[in-house]
Amino acid sequence: MKKILSIDGGGIRGLIPGQILVALERKLQEKSKDPQARIATYFDFFAGTSTGGILTCLLLCPDENDPQKPKFSAEEAVDLYKRYGDKIFRVSFLSKLMNYKSMFSEKYPANNLEEVLLTYFRDKRLSELLKPCLITSYDIQERKTHFFASHDYPRKGDGGDFYLKDVCRATSAAPTYFEAALVKSLSGVSYPMIDGGIFANNPSLCAYSEVRNSNGDPSAKDMLILSLGTGGENKSYPYQKARAWGALGWIKPSIDIMMSGAAETTNYHLVKMFEVSGSEANYCRIQPEHLRNAVPEMDNASQQNMQALIELGIKTAQDYSGQLDSIVDRIIEDKDAVVFE
Repeated sequence: MKKILSIDGGGIRGLIPGQILVALERKLQEKSKDPQARIATYFDFFAGTSTGGILTCLLLCPDENDPQKPKFSAEEAVDLYKRYGDKIFRVSFLSKLMNYKSMFSEKYPANNLEEVLLTYFRDKRLSELLKPCLITSYDIQERKTHFFASHDYPRKGDGGDFYLKDVCRATSAAPTYFEAALVKSLSGVSYPMIDGGIFANNPSLCAYSEVRNSNGDPSAKDMLILSLGTGGENKSYPYQKARAWGALGWIKPSIDIMMSGAAETTNYHLVKMFEVSGSEANYCRIQPEHLRNAVPEMDNASQQNMQALIELGIKTAQDYSGQLDSIVDRIIEDKDAVVFE
């Protein structure tokens, strides 16, 4: 059984899957009777988009003192959002004063995000991650999808290797929020990238395809996928309001609808694929349908909204406690799993 963990994009709403990861890791520790148990140990393959890509890299980042062990616990990974969310999504006084600027430039300066990523990852490389993973992004020059794949390094050498801070910067370069990222591979080739959420806000299907083509040619019955979302959209667009929108009016709603629609489509396909193989229990999608007291804007990092997102993540983990227990039981008991190659 190949065990896959996939995490959606969603900006500050990454606090929701983050809290589910905290609950999952605690259950792993209790079941294994190992207080130092980490999620990276129990899953074979990881996938992440945008904020989910950052969480993935944090979970798989090796410790300097022991490169075979993860540096961050799930709690420490989520701490990035709690400590620096307001800094990442902060607009300077000058930008606030010049409101019109947001129409002609990105909403937030990228340097704050880049400083946070440097603080956590330093000079760590994609190839150093503890498990195979797939982080999504989009190359706007070549006009094609780009997957940062840690397991590609042996085949591509430095051409497939990047600094983790650059991988995270690329996958989270959401249009209108941050400027496009220009990142270089360790071989010196530059890539202009934007957020992978424009085509795979839910990267579960990408993970399925990657593992499906691994050695052994596993099918749905040979995989266990845990897919974590960042909350269902409860923001509607009334016809009477939207019908009069012009090009500018449709920019942000289009991005919003595109990302949430892509995530829903991925879930639809995976449900059908696992159903047809009689393996429904091998696919678990966890996402709150409504945001309760939180707001849907992925850049609202006010203390009030972050607290609401944290509470929603905790509640969602409680609501899905039975499913998480079942997954923990299966992945701990599956001691003879084939390692992804």
